[in-house]
Amino acid sequence: MSGPTESLDPESLEEELAALPLVDHHCHGLVTRDLDPTGFEALLTEADWPSAADRPGPLGGSLFDSQIGLALRRWCAPVLDLAPHAPVAEYLARRAELGWAEVDRRMVAATGIATFCVDTGYLPEPVTAPEELAALGGGTAGEVVRLEAVAEEVLGAGCSAAAFAGSFRARLAERCTGAVGVKSIAAYRVGLDLDGARPDEAEVAAAAGALLRAVDRGGRLRVADPVLHRFLVWCGVDLGLPVQFHVGYGDADVDLHRCDPLLLTGLLRATAPTGVPVMLLHNYPFHRNAGYLAQVFPHVFVDVGLATHNLGRRADVLLAELLELAPFGKVLFSTDAFGLGELYLLAAALFRRALGRLLAAGVADDDWTAADALRIAAAIGSGNAVRAYRLGDRLGDRLGDR
Repeated sequence: MSGPTESLDPESLEEELAALPLVDHHCHGLVTRDLDPTGFEALLTEADWPSAADRPGPLGGSLFDSQIGLALRRWCAPVLDLAPHAPVAEYLARRAELGWAEVDRRMVAATGIATFCVDTGYLPEPVTAPEELAALGGGTAGEVVRLEAVAEEVLGAGCSAAAFAGSFRARLAERCTGAVGVKSIAAYRVGLDLDGARPDEAEVAAAAGALLRAVDRGGRLRVADPVLHRFLVWCGVDLGLPVQFHVGYGDADVDLHRCDPLLLTGLLRATAPTGVPVMLLHNYPFHRNAGYLAQVFPHVFVDVGLATHNLGRRADVLLAELLELAPFGKVLFSTDAFGLGELYLLAAALFRRALGRLLAAGVADDDWTAADALRIAAAIGSGNAVRAYRLGDRLGDRLGDR
């Protein structure tokens, strides 16, 4: 950043923040194929569209007529050499002309994201590996291991119920060699109202046995038992890795009323003495609750990734509400982008603008100095993630000066 902070005026603060390096502490890979208009629009939303017949039609209109659709035309069109707000048809034609690889390269390179912490547990189709994703922006990457995916791998390999606990611990330790964190999707499977107590071996064996018997009867091998989810989380804690939780907003498979982070209070109390960071992801529409938890529990961190790009111009309000209570040292940047390079660009651009406007307003009102604003922005943009995930230790030379 250029120039002495003492002379930085609010009008130029947003410009300064445009160059802020970012660590994306929760994201996913990009699809490796060209998309028709229906396939592209499907990846703009968390909704599940199994076929073209399920996409929004005359009854509900197009997703391009929503906050994310308008934001896409504003922020992404210029990256494809189009005028801001280019018509949808023109945008999609230009995207098809360039091809998915060039579009993703341009979008990710324009984000200023230096480090990507990639959740590799969601693979509905082939997507870019963490290193491939990071290479698009000339950055570095670390893996976030999804706990339920490892458990299902172990059980699917013929492990007995009695041996499951030990086999899972061993396999998780192996999978986490070089990883930067683990993630729980208990919110999708059973909700977040999890008892804080660590389950004993007999409880784990009984729960695993019930799942295996259900599979024998033709059921799906899918971890969806509160005992097993608690066991998986505690195993992640035992490894000392930050534990991410999906919270709040997701796709139609989520029962949103069971995804309020306040339901995790007992588990947060139980894990606080370990000092292992707990990362509450997304949080919308419970972001104020998440900010409260970040204030009262020393090991809790929060973000509003996924919601940022979906809210478009309302991202300003979202981030401001999160920062009402959440200490600035407990807030992290993330995209939770999946599939489309555009989602990385939108999340980064809207985050920078929202944070810049909030901090600039504080400088203008003499609530904090420009130097404070730049320091806070650097912490939220990357510093908090580097500290909480110990990225310097875990990524080593790959992190470099980023």
